[in-house]
Amino acid sequence: MLPLTLLKNLKPMAKAIIMPRQGQSVETCIFTEWCKKVGDEVKKGDLLFAYETDKASFEQEAEEEGILLAVFCEEGDEIPVLQTIGVIGKSGENIDEFFADSSGESAVEEEITKEIQVDEKPAVEVVLKEKVDGEKVKISPRAKNLAEKEAVPYASIQGTGPDGRVIERDIEAYLATKPKFSPLAQKVAKTEGLQVPETGSGLAGTIKASDLSINPVYSDDFEIKKMPHIRKLIAKAMHQSLQNSAQLTHHLGADARRLLALRKQVKATEGAPNITLNDMVCFAVIKALKKFPDVNAHFLGDRIKLFNKVHLGLAVDTDRGLMVPVIKNADDLSITGLSNQFKELATACRSGSIDPELLSAEGASFTVSNLGNYGVEMFTPVINLPQVAILGVNTIVPRPKDMGDGVYGFVPYMGLSLTYDHQAIDGGMATRFVKQVAVEIENLTFDF
Repeated sequence: MLPLTLLKNLKPMAKAIIMPRQGQSVETCIFTEWCKKVGDEVKKGDLLFAYETDKASFEQEAEEEGILLAVFCEEGDEIPVLQTIGVIGKSGENIDEFFADSSGESAVEEEITKEIQVDEKPAVEVVLKEKVDGEKVKISPRAKNLAEKEAVPYASIQGTGPDGRVIERDIEAYLATKPKFSPLAQKVAKTEGLQVPETGSGLAGTIKASDLSINPVYSDDFEIKKMPHIRKLIAKAMHQSLQNSAQLTHHLGADARRLLALRKQVKATEGAPNITLNDMVCFAVIKALKKFPDVNAHFLGDRIKLFNKVHLGLAVDTDRGLMVPVIKNADDLSITGLSNQFKELATACRSGSIDPELLSAEGASFTVSNLGNYGVEMFTPVINLPQVAILGVNTIVPRPKDMGDGVYGFVPYMGLSLTYDHQAIDGGMATRFVKQVAVEIENLTFDF
């Protein structure tokens, strides 16, 4: 044990601020805001920062008291969970170890560039590289501001900062070699993010707006809006889904007379629960999945994970974007229980209080996306990987049907659109499954 006098002389160590982990399935978060500035005093319980997953937004309170000594991320950065994003401690404490431990790109580089600045800047050779789609560009905030101001394609510049990071001197070196811009061309290049040609058609090689394939007559007839963070994550997930699966969609109609009659019966029964058409469709889907276990599955490359229970995901439209909460063991529920759980989860999604674990694509074995309320007659839903299929439910429209004895009449039909991964399911099985869903809808019975 250390002597008491030595214990009294020990100084408290600075503490790392960690990006929290919201559930086992969340690997990265989008940082949205620091509520304190570097140098501000922080008390335990103070609102410290805010962040988002692709499903919900969160605010983090300070768990330590002290001074905010450093931050390693800024708005819009995608941060791995459990990574150090800042430091709290006492003024003047040495925090070099935290710079080494974090992989923050912007704030760390800003500190580094401050230290290496000298009166006479060394000559820097500009090295261009091929831009890689989807690659995150490592660039300091000051370099990025300068690049955007001067319409510099910084994604194509090989940075000379730590770990290949683009810093301010790289942008300045590029500016020293680039041709002149006309004012209009500079504005268009900046707002559109266009690749700049090496030389233009103007005097002395000046780049004009026409060199950027933009008609200057319409150069002001647009608006550039920043994409919300959650939209970026959703876009990334949808792109990965299409890139990593062989998706195909089958469309089929189901006679909806039975559903409409049941809905009318429910509404006419005093004290009956508010069971919707969507509840009925999902109840029918669960019955079909129990008969086609190969569709109630995950595709894992060289393996198929078959579920004994139905964990049903249901797409919910919210102000923040589309969310897909899952009802575990949905096949154990009555239609009333299923309806109640759907309503509770939809409310939690819209209020932002949903458990992130219930929004994991891995948590559901199958998903239903219903656009019938919007009047959509046909669409192609995108699979939530690693699920092997998703059912799109369309609006009800009248269609002619043979009523027998040569008599035709118009019957209400509900459109069904099944998208499936052809790597995991054959077309024949997919067709039989969506047909079974239609059969279950047309012969649905339940107690409420």
